Amino acid sequence: MTEIPLEPHPFAWEIIGVGTLLILATLLGEALRWRYAPNEDNTTIENLNARIMAWWAMTALVALFSLGGDAGIVVLFAICSFSALREFMTLTRKRVADHWAIAASFFVMLPVQYVLVGMGWYGMSSMFIPVYAFLLLPILSALEGDRTNFLERVAETQWALMICVYCMSHVPALLTLEIPGYDGRPILLIAWLVIVVQIADVLQYAGTKLIGRRKIAPALSRSRTWEGTMAGVLLASLIGGALWWITPFAPWQALLLALMVAAVGMFGALVMNAIKRDRGVKDWGPMFAGHGGFIDRLDSVLFAAPIFFHVVRFFFDASP
Repeated sequence: MTEIPLEPHPFAWEIIGVGTLLILATLLGEALRWRYAPNEDNTTIENLNARIMAWWAMTALVALFSLGGDAGIVVLFAICSFSALREFMTLTRKRVADHWAIAASFFVMLPVQYVLVGMGWYGMSSMFIPVYAFLLLPILSALEGDRTNFLERVAETQWALMICVYCMSHVPALLTLEIPGYDGRPILLIAWLVIVVQIADVLQYAGTKLIGRRKIAPALSRSRTWEGTMAGVLLASLIGGALWWITPFAPWQALLLALMVAAVGMFGALVMNAIKRDRGVKDWGPMFAGHGGFIDRLDSVLFAAPIFFHVVRFFFDASP
């Protein structure tokens, strides 16, 4: 009788490591709630626990859709883009003349972008929305002949598509990278990126509460100070460097990349806050009861993802 060898999953230790981090974060959040906010009246601790629950949900979704291989991950983020685009569009000023442009954004631009990403067609996926969609959307609105607030209406639609679809699509685009010695593992780059950026958000928030003094932009965010933000970015960078073993990077490279994505993510969150304040709303949507919408949970990732993708592709990718 032939004995079948039991081989571990190709990156079992990385999966165990990510799971352990989530469990430790959950235990820490519950311990802080039990010690300092048994009545759930501490906004800092509740914000932390809400983010940890969002990490669990995202991890579970990625694990579920990964059963379909890379295509499953691409479909997952296409669905995420659709949800984010819907939230963004609800805060824009639109007229009847914009209906064709909106429909094209949801049912043409979005699926085509993700098909291009799934095909690994880097050249076209990088240009499709910034060039072709950018020019086509105002044409669709102009054909309706409504000039009222035309520039503002078109710019809002273009911005929504760029942020919610183009930027988001760079997360699954990480799966298309051909990094020597990292075959079959690019999904861990997605995990690393999200962990670093989300931890940076939490640490910046906590740092502001603990040591924050000078606010970065009081009119845009009351929860961001220079001291707390710098502490959060630096600590998240150290954590990203410590997680180098789930990436193809050397420890010092992981540290520098973590510093980059944490900083870019911070500025992204600030920009998205500016848009919300301009529209006079607290949250992008009600997806997470009491804790905002989909974009509220991923605003930092939306800005960090394209920068991270292109830097990694330029310095580490072996594809032509």
